[in-house]
Amino acid sequence: MSTDCLRNGPAFCRPSVKIIEPLQFKLVGSDTVATAFPIFNSTDVPDSLIELMLEEFNLEIDGGQTYPQFERLTKQEFIDYWFASFCVIVLQTDKAVIEETSDWQSTLLGTFYIKPNYMARCSHNCNAGFLVNHRQRSRKIGYRLAQVYLSWAPLLGYKYSVFNLVFVTNTASWRIWDKFKFDRIGLVPKAAVLKGYEEPIDAIVYGKDLTRIEPDLLVMD
Repeated sequence: MSTDCLRNGPAFCRPSVKIIEPLQFKLVGSDTVATAFPIFNSTDVPDSLIELMLEEFNLEIDGGQTYPQFERLTKQEFIDYWFASFCVIVLQTDKAVIEETSDWQSTLLGTFYIKPNYMARCSHNCNAGFLVNHRQRSRKIGYRLAQVYLSWAPLLGYKYSVFNLVFVTNTASWRIWDKFKFDRIGLVPKAAVLKGYEEPIDAIVYGKDLTRIEPDLLVMD
């Protein structure tokens, strides 16, 4: 597995960045063991797992509630989008490596990507996109994904986090970022035409200083 932090990350990033290793933890209020895997390249992920991730993302697009994409992505479009820089895959496993299985639907808990929000001199500001397996919802997986994000984004060289479009109707999302003490740094009026709404929906712009993360937010007890 490549750990080259220069791959489409902060322009100033140095290879001496701390190597990110798989992180094991229990789900909130449960004895279920999960492991977060750092992914620097899609070639490190079994093809069958990528297929399921693609299916899950296209279901989100079909729902028309959380992501700005209008049309379903092809497999290559998804790979180019989700694996452009760095991503994390969280599996229900106590293994330290991703092992092929015939039951990814039960094993995949969630995933997210991290990439620069701006280019070159501003590339230390990152953006992220999150996805929870729809079969695994209501297990507070999003909470753990947020903790892993805040733990690993600084290790990649990022200094500040920007979420450009958190739709005000996406209650599950903005509740998490409020809980993790992100700042509401802006509002984009009528930002999105979402399914089921007659009028365009506003979007919150969130920001957080990654150099001053409150230690209690990272505790996985």
